[in-house]
Amino acid sequence: MSLQCGIVGLPNVGKSTLFNAVSSARAQAANFPFCTIEPNVGTITVPDQRMNKLAELVKPQNLVPTTIEIVDIAGLVKGASTGEGLGNQFLGNIRSTHAILHVLRCFDDPNVIHVDGSVDPVRDKEIIDTELQLKDLETLDNRINKIRKQAQTGADKEAVKSFEVMEAFRKHLEQGKSARSLETSPEDRRFIRDLNLLTDKPVLYVCNVDEASVVNGNAFVERVKEAVKDENAGIIMISAAIEADIAELESFEDRQAFLSDMGLQQSGVEKLIHGAYNLLNYITYFTAGEKEVRAWTITRGTKAPGAAGVIHSDFEKGFIRAEVIAFDDFVHYGSEAACRDVGRLRVEGKEYVVNDGDVMHFRFNV
Repeated sequence: MSLQCGIVGLPNVGKSTLFNAVSSARAQAANFPFCTIEPNVGTITVPDQRMNKLAELVKPQNLVPTTIEIVDIAGLVKGASTGEGLGNQFLGNIRSTHAILHVLRCFDDPNVIHVDGSVDPVRDKEIIDTELQLKDLETLDNRINKIRKQAQTGADKEAVKSFEVMEAFRKHLEQGKSARSLETSPEDRRFIRDLNLLTDKPVLYVCNVDEASVVNGNAFVERVKEAVKDENAGIIMISAAIEADIAELESFEDRQAFLSDMGLQQSGVEKLIHGAYNLLNYITYFTAGEKEVRAWTITRGTKAPGAAGVIHSDFEKGFIRAEVIAFDDFVHYGSEAACRDVGRLRVEGKEYVVNDGDVMHFRFNV
């Protein structure tokens, strides 16, 4: 499963600096608006110490971690929903991502200009929210107009229900609220799924703070927390400047020492990745053999055939059974053979729900 997250934010909030720090690609970072004109796509390897432990035991020829694609999307201005600035391009790029990483400037620095002349992360958030909400309203209005007559006759119950659900979302958006915050049943939400509403995408608010605030936060962060408390969203604190420094260090040991000196348990990159995973309800399972140890990303609650299908569609179509070892058992007993000998290798069928960290082999027939 390829996870793609779009980094968004007003100009000069630190999103391109963050992108440079966390991605294997490079975007231009400069102290002026729109320095990133085209979306830049980079790849982050998902840090997972469990994979390293499996590699120590299995000694494979290759290690293949799972990855996240990060898209640095060009900034926007007020009026983006009607095409101002790079609006249409910006909004189109967001539509193709799975989740939004919304970077908010939560630091003062007179040497870094702000597009609106002052630092106010809640105002910045609301500017982008408004543009996304206006675009979603346009999308909903177009669909509502198409089904209005069919719904008003009452003959088509599905059309009636669809109309009601879309009207509820329209009214919610008109109140300045994002689609993700409307409480509805999964059954109702299916009526808007194909619309791919921008404000229905999961969002992780990334508060870009100064070095002094990276552990305990600051007043800017507290204001953001208060502003998003009713949203179904995540929030983390990162110092893009610190992440840029970490990215320049060559070895893992040097990076860990740097974090320790800063009083940090993990890097901002790790917080960002784990935040995105939690937001999308993702987990990881592993395949482990002499050729490779590999991590695979699935949605929590996925059954064994669906997990097999992430490797290849034929695995899902011809699924027979899965051989499963819990990660802790694999590490405790030291090998697949040892787990088999003591009965810790389980044979599971089509209804088995995969757990985070499972080590799996699939049997299939096509």
